[in-house]
Amino acid sequence: MQQRTDWRLQGDWIKNCNCAFGCPCDFNARPTQGRCQGLLGMRIERGHFGEVRLDGLSFFVTVDFPGPLHEGNGTIQPIIDERATPEQRDALFQIMSAKHSDEGTLFHIVSLIVTKMLDPVFAPIEVEFDMDGRTARVSIPGVLETETQPIRNPVTGAPHRIQVVMPEGFEHIKAEIASARIESTGGIKFSVPEGHSSLARVEHTPAGVAA
Repeated sequence: MQQRTDWRLQGDWIKNCNCAFGCPCDFNARPTQGRCQGLLGMRIERGHFGEVRLDGLSFFVTVDFPGPLHEGNGTIQPIIDERATPEQRDALFQIMSAKHSDEGTLFHIVSLIVTKMLDPVFAPIEVEFDMDGRTARVSIPGVLETETQPIRNPVTGAPHRIQVVMPEGFEHIKAEIASARIESTGGIKFSVPEGHSSLARVEHTPAGVAA
């Protein structure tokens, strides 16, 4: 049995997708348009894999699932901050592999539902994140551009605030819900003029999301 390495990732979490506001996956419902196309990832404020520090790096994955995530058959493409050293790149891939995570945690679940992983992209990643303001932006030139803005009241145009709280969530415990625009031009190509966005502050560990 492989020796497990302790790790921890704490920072800003972004999940944007092509579904209506609210992300049906969080409610065990089917995707709004039948399939799931989107992205998720984080800007690591503090993190480590064993002795390898990961502070300040970012990573994202673009995803394409033909149906609900729990039915599997997904394709993903990892995107890693080009500033990561070879040791840091390996550390992030070790974490994503789920070999160092308990069953039922985020990376373990991803490992069960993904059937195809495209070659990773190493690129400059620019992240802006304001959870309270419900705004965010991820810019990865030639690969991914996405922006989060508050949902607007359809009558008054005023910002509309809503949160999703999942006490036993494997991705996050509490997220601000917002509106996303996505242009994915890497290995997984799609465009979303208006979709769902979740913004959260997370702390992932081998045992799951820390409270």
